[in-house]
Amino acid sequence: MKVIKSVLKWSILVVVLLVGLMYVFKVDYLFTAVRTIYFNGYKTAFLDDYKYFPTRRIPNDDANIQLWPIAKDYNKVPATAKLEQTHKDLQTIAYLIIKNDSLWHESYFEGYDKDSYTNSFSMAKSIVSAAFGKALQLEQIKDEYAKVVDFIPELKGRYKDELTVADLSKMSSGLKWDEAYYSPFSIMTEVYFVSDLRKVMRGIDVVDQPGKEFIYKSGDTEMLTMVLEKATGENLSDYVSKHFWKPMGAESSAIWQLDHKNTGIEKSFCCFTSNARDFARFGKLYKDYGRWNGKQILDSVFVSKSIQSQYDNGPEYGYGWWLVNYRDQDFFYMRGHLGQFVIVSPKDDLIIVRLGHLKGVQTDEDPHSNDLYVYIDEAYNMLGKRDE
Repeated sequence: MKVIKSVLKWSILVVVLLVGLMYVFKVDYLFTAVRTIYFNGYKTAFLDDYKYFPTRRIPNDDANIQLWPIAKDYNKVPATAKLEQTHKDLQTIAYLIIKNDSLWHESYFEGYDKDSYTNSFSMAKSIVSAAFGKALQLEQIKDEYAKVVDFIPELKGRYKDELTVADLSKMSSGLKWDEAYYSPFSIMTEVYFVSDLRKVMRGIDVVDQPGKEFIYKSGDTEMLTMVLEKATGENLSDYVSKHFWKPMGAESSAIWQLDHKNTGIEKSFCCFTSNARDFARFGKLYKDYGRWNGKQILDSVFVSKSIQSQYDNGPEYGYGWWLVNYRDQDFFYMRGHLGQFVIVSPKDDLIIVRLGHLKGVQTDEDPHSNDLYVYIDEAYNMLGKRDE
């Protein structure tokens, strides 16, 4: 009995010590990580993790729901064998092809359907960039080169006075940042689980000269959201609902994960949660240069700039959108880290949506994962069979 008591005593002391050390070294956010992610059997954020975090609703307008028209030959052409195998290998849960603004092909897997909510991951960055464009259009931000320090005076670092709002949208901030999704001790992991995201962001230095080099950093988008909060006087969810989600006739309300309840800030580098059909609306909005049903809800000049590379001989990235020249044309797309895509071909009036658990292989030589090309190629192969 004494042995059991001794073991129990030392076990409790060890646990207390570990907990104390986590607070001393400021990694107590790992408690949330363990509870929400690791105890659910995952090593990183997952599609349905919105159930475990505080969220804020992004209302749609029930009086203005605009359903996607259904093509006459909807789902008449089966998926190719290669596409089916890719769905299986990478655990796709949704794949849509929207041609000429009509839903032409739609497949769901693993019990998901057209109404299923899933995490957008970094596709949310394109939405935040759209909100930035709207704030410029409404002159809530005077111009894209406005200084971030004017909105966040606590900003730190050698180059803090040089950082512009545009630098945040196009990923050239110079922030000290570690984009490591699987390390429990990276800043990326901390901001996913911390309960005071604004405080963490204010403590990040601008260590490199902004505007000079593209380096993908989720912190850029989060800091852009803090700028938007200050400039507009609204939280991001309400702003997106009013200026995009309602005017675009979304079928369902969306939700955005927060760092804490009620007054929390959106985890805007990710975590906009909706369904495949509604995600596709941002593809249509940008395909049509900000025009929706005859109304210009986003400035066309800003859209045009957003889907053009902002770097000479640099990466294929605009303002919150990835770009790729493929099949002798220019595509632009939203991207999330588990292979979430909204892919747009303006040339062929085509939108492809893919959601799932895994993405393909990405190398240092190619900024685009190899499954992107499969989703594009097989959509065209299917469309080519319409008259057969």
